[in-house]
Amino acid sequence: MKTLIKNGKIITMSGRDYENGCVLFDNKILYVGENREFSADKIIDAGGNYIFPGLIDAHCHVGMFEDSMGFEGDDGNEDSDPVTPHLRAIDGINPFDRGFAEARGAGVTTVVTGPGSANPVGGQFAAIKCRGICVDDMIIKAPAAMKFALGENPKSVYSEKEEAPFTRMGTMAMIRELLVKARDYMDKLDSYNADSEENEKPEFDMKLEAMLPVLRKEIPVKIHAHRADDICSAIRIGKEFDICVTLEHCSDGDAVASVLEREKLPVMLGPTLSDRSKIELKNLTFKTYKNLSDMGIDVAIITDHPEITVGNLPLCAVMAVKHGMNERKALEAVTITAAKNCWIDDRVGSIEKGKDADIAVFTDLPTHFDAECIMTFIDGEQVK
Repeated sequence: MKTLIKNGKIITMSGRDYENGCVLFDNKILYVGENREFSADKIIDAGGNYIFPGLIDAHCHVGMFEDSMGFEGDDGNEDSDPVTPHLRAIDGINPFDRGFAEARGAGVTTVVTGPGSANPVGGQFAAIKCRGICVDDMIIKAPAAMKFALGENPKSVYSEKEEAPFTRMGTMAMIRELLVKARDYMDKLDSYNADSEENEKPEFDMKLEAMLPVLRKEIPVKIHAHRADDICSAIRIGKEFDICVTLEHCSDGDAVASVLEREKLPVMLGPTLSDRSKIELKNLTFKTYKNLSDMGIDVAIITDHPEITVGNLPLCAVMAVKHGMNERKALEAVTITAAKNCWIDDRVGSIEKGKDADIAVFTDLPTHFDAECIMTFIDGEQVK
């Protein structure tokens, strides 16, 4: 079914915007530009409201730590083993989690969701749409990333069990051991595939197999790192094994701003609209959003749902602007920059011909506190 939304202020996030334009789409964007007459099954007059690409939460746990569920719906941390790269978010996501409805209500159409930070190696994230009754039909990319976690969380989880890792050294050693084994496994597998007569095929290892997309740079590693030294450790491990790293949370980003400016790695900032509930969060401030983005670092704004509920992603952008972040960069941080940081910008993050028809209509810029999302479309279907 073709839908036309006309007479709207279109913020494409891809360059040119339109003061009074229209968007024609089915499941993909067919046209974006100045108002024109089109034949469509459904015609909507935006009435001068703002037409945006659907918003993106680049790091959360929607569907995995389910709303109002407690233990029965807590599927984000398999803390029976500190090294679990073979776990897949898509096997733990409940599409009926209330968080997805709240996301749609706020104009959030894509979430990158996955395991929590109990384990040094937690498993595979997935990029999914916020609409569906079966996760297989919601997937944009799976796996979308591998999850590592440094610092306080794995230390506290496993020290309470009187198991390793007790220290940051132990956490990094476990990650390093896995990467060394996975690299050796990959080399043997590549040798076998190149010449099966001369080389023996390595015995299948599910954990090492899951690490191959990381070593082949097909997906990035999302490294949970709040404290300054953990941020530097994340950068170090990326260089040591020549893998692609994104820095998740980065609460002490200001303390190592010069390092981040030099390295230019993607940063997912948040959750910042929350209490400083542990020692790693003592320097939490929205000023970091301005400081890092002004340095040219690709900053995405995240909720880390359920730490901040995903429906409050626009509010996080409002707060970032209030504390000095450039408004355009804040808009990018929940659309195109979030998509680029997660390697899904070929499909989402901007309104461009050929991209998925994920669209949100707001009464004002979503970086303004009084803006209201009045319509949301995912893959061309109206879901609000």
